[in-house]
Amino acid sequence: MYPARAVVDLTAIRDNVRSLATHAPTAQVMAVVKADAYGHGLVSAARAAIAGGATWLGTAQVSEALALRAAGVHDVRVLTWLYAPGAPLREVVEADIDVSVAAGWALEEVAAAARAAGRTARVHLKVDTGLGRNGLTPPQLVELLAPALRAEAEGAVQVVGLWSHLAFADEPEHPAVRAQAEVFADAVRTVESAGIRLEVRHLANSAATLTTPAVHYDLVRPGLAVYGLSPVPQLGGPEAFGLTPAMTLEAELATVKAVPAGHGVSYAHQYVVPQDTVLGVVPLGYSDGIPRHASGDAVRVGGPVQVGGRRLGVAGRVCMDQVVVDLGPGATEQAGDRVVLFGTGADGGPTAQDWALAADTISYEIVTRLGSRVPRVHVGDLGGQESAVDAVGGAGRPSEVGAAQVAG
Repeated sequence: MYPARAVVDLTAIRDNVRSLATHAPTAQVMAVVKADAYGHGLVSAARAAIAGGATWLGTAQVSEALALRAAGVHDVRVLTWLYAPGAPLREVVEADIDVSVAAGWALEEVAAAARAAGRTARVHLKVDTGLGRNGLTPPQLVELLAPALRAEAEGAVQVVGLWSHLAFADEPEHPAVRAQAEVFADAVRTVESAGIRLEVRHLANSAATLTTPAVHYDLVRPGLAVYGLSPVPQLGGPEAFGLTPAMTLEAELATVKAVPAGHGVSYAHQYVVPQDTVLGVVPLGYSDGIPRHASGDAVRVGGPVQVGGRRLGVAGRVCMDQVVVDLGPGATEQAGDRVVLFGTGADGGPTAQDWALAADTISYEIVTRLGSRVPRVHVGDLGGQESAVDAVGGAGRPSEVGAAQVAG
């Protein structure tokens, strides 16, 4: 038993993918399920995305891709892209997983893994078009083409994709978006002129999927938007793009008590009640992923919560395992009553974006930082494709085993 849970609506994930497909009708959809599907539960979220029409899944880590295959997710292509020398690439190749190559040593290790596995590895070349992160610079890409073609001739690899990532996709009018798109187009021409036949070219993340059709190419890679959150909140919330937040973080009040005016609340008495009031303890804290930066004081309202239909804020400092809420004079709530920290916002309650604003961060961080001890409870009707228990998760989190359920 845990007095809090993240309820994940798999139907919302399915429908979000369907909506994203309408924003990019000329491209396939890769649902990015890295980081335990942005905290939503790797395997269940992946299956929901497939039910919505995703034909690819994307994972950053090799372990995530292998976990999908181990859980029986075999009916879509899976791409993994972030690894260091010595990664278990033979297992990746044997599991029929596409693998990104972002350096010369990576091509060598993938080819060696393919030889050991006795099968051809499918490779996507990653080009750094201006983000300055992982990927081959354009000159490095040119240098890699000859060894890539030799590996293809040998049958060790097949270069099926070319891809990159945008630095300013959440600012679609930023000149860097066009600049990177031009570098990517040049890279496509360079690779194809060398004789490599690309199956997919992909550049668009969630923001570009929703706002920049010119870079949709053959495949789009939405991540955050799959889970119903807006990657461009300054341009519109989820509803503006036909999305529904999939996660609701809720808890039960642990204790409720009356205190007199002037009573300090939480560490260092950062908040002192201005009047006789009622305090409620919510059993979630920073070890569960509640950002300490969302603490509240006499001037600044803390992270938002909804109690009894009322929208309140965290009072005082966020602690490791709990936060306190000033329920107000005459409050009638009792221990066990439901508290919503964030959800769809449809009833006026707080959202992950509201918490992002309270903590001066982004909604990506709010959902992905939820701790492993918070159970993910999966609900929704996927027409017989539900996953009753997400037993694998991003890292085999034990809290999901026996805790994730599906209704409908």
